[in-house]
Amino acid sequence: MPVLPSCLLEPLWDQFVTLLPEHVDTHPLGCHNPRIPDRVVFEHVIAALVHGSGYERVAEPGCSDRTIRRRLTYWAELGISAQVHALALQAYDRMIGLELGELSADGCITKAPCGGETAGRSPVDRGKQGLKRSVASDARGIPLGLVSAGANRHDSPLLVPTLEAAKNQVGLMPEQVNVNLDRGYDSDKTRVALAELCFTGEIARKGVPAPIQAGKRWVIERTHSWMNGFGKLRLCTEKRRLVMDFYLYLSAAIVTLRMLIRRATVQYHWDGRPPPTRRLK
Repeated sequence: MPVLPSCLLEPLWDQFVTLLPEHVDTHPLGCHNPRIPDRVVFEHVIAALVHGSGYERVAEPGCSDRTIRRRLTYWAELGISAQVHALALQAYDRMIGLELGELSADGCITKAPCGGETAGRSPVDRGKQGLKRSVASDARGIPLGLVSAGANRHDSPLLVPTLEAAKNQVGLMPEQVNVNLDRGYDSDKTRVALAELCFTGEIARKGVPAPIQAGKRWVIERTHSWMNGFGKLRLCTEKRRLVMDFYLYLSAAIVTLRMLIRRATVQYHWDGRPPPTRRLK
């Protein structure tokens, strides 16, 4: 059974493969084992992302764990997943429309038992190693910018890199952008940083119960819930920041594509079109 439905996997692979450079065989004798196709390795990478399994568990006789690691590192160095995410955002903006006037940002702490470049002592897990991802989304929860850091990093210093990452992925932003934040960002430094970016901020106040101030910020919590559906993000076993960022943007591309299909199914109608029969997961 595939880890992703074909309506998600096929368009994702179509965009992914167009960004891959053409492989040139440089073996002097040409007598080595045939190269594993990129599509086979890509499906194993998706399986590792969804299930969070080690590469030894998803490997097969025709695709070893070493092949998966080598190809994954190569793709991460090329920044393929970030480019695929940017293309997914462009498609969503063209068909549905990104709502960039209201942004939301927040951090989420997950486990990282193997440590690594992006791990730190988690304040919510008895000091064990953890990963924090900072995400900025539009008004409907579409992930725009992502930043990985150790779990011991505060949310506030990660806000500017996260918003800058969102601007890099989206491109031109509206003239008036409001950022919705929780009480963890309630400081003068945050307001100064937003002013330097020419953004306004709606920040929850410390000492006031959170449900009263939920406002428009709830969508980022839903986005984190979507991304926690990927096992590799819930339990990070990668030690290199480069590879972890690859998985972050690949999961954001899948979330964006899933939302594109869901909303396009409802928004675009034609005569004789059959109604949807099952929910896209």
